[in-house]
Amino acid sequence: MSKQRTSNRRGCLPWVLGGVLLWIWFSGDDAQWQDAPLSVERFDPRSPRRPMPDIGESFVIADPGPQQDSQGTAFAVDRDGTWLTAQHVTTGCDQLGLVSNRGVEALVDVFESTEADVTVIRRGPEAQFALALTDELPSEGALGYHMGFPAGEPTVVVSRYIGQTYAQRGGPGGTPEPILAWAEGDRFPPGDGPLGGISGGPTFDEQGRVVGVNAASTPRRGRVLTTDPQAILRLVQASAAVDEPGVATELATPASAASLFQVLLERGIVRQVYCGVR
Repeated sequence: MSKQRTSNRRGCLPWVLGGVLLWIWFSGDDAQWQDAPLSVERFDPRSPRRPMPDIGESFVIADPGPQQDSQGTAFAVDRDGTWLTAQHVTTGCDQLGLVSNRGVEALVDVFESTEADVTVIRRGPEAQFALALTDELPSEGALGYHMGFPAGEPTVVVSRYIGQTYAQRGGPGGTPEPILAWAEGDRFPPGDGPLGGISGGPTFDEQGRVVGVNAASTPRRGRVLTTDPQAILRLVQASAAVDEPGVATELATPASAASLFQVLLERGIVRQVYCGVR
């Protein structure tokens, strides 16, 4: 009998922002935010698909309710200003901003998937290099590395791949969403708090390719859910915003993943993204 785990996306987005976050948000040019309307386009490739394998567990991603001011993670997939994040990070936002060393830069164009939890950010800040995407699935038990900003702190979550399946998006009886399931292991730096803020960050396989976008975690420490890589590539191809291969770095050990994350932070390839709701 399969086990059902309920995952609430509120665990991936902190709903009460601290003073530091608010200071960053409003330290930029207020007029820039007021005058930067957000264009949202949606992509629905739904068609009959083969059933996902049964991994012995089913997942329900609860409806978090109306969007509120929140924070997630985004990463560059093209040097010309194309980024990826989670769809639930961008849906319902009136304003979006990407953190840079100059403060927060307004984002004006997003392309959201209605099939899976992924959004392409177009016309964003240019990046020094881009991360490589793949549609190849890891082997069962392979290491995965989830990067992002839970509770606003840069963190690498190390996990083991369980399998490819569906989650019920929006609660029981909701829309089936293709996901990959992972068993959480270690964190760098060590910690065991909620993964709020890691949503939208990249999940790397051992070859250093992005094999998923962080989408949700179970309320009790144990499972991390990421967007299926094939759904990611369908959205990326439909966006027509990525025209170059990204860079992959072999990640044989958790230490190598932690070192890579430090480089990605220093180069601004993985950044915090803020959602503002009027």
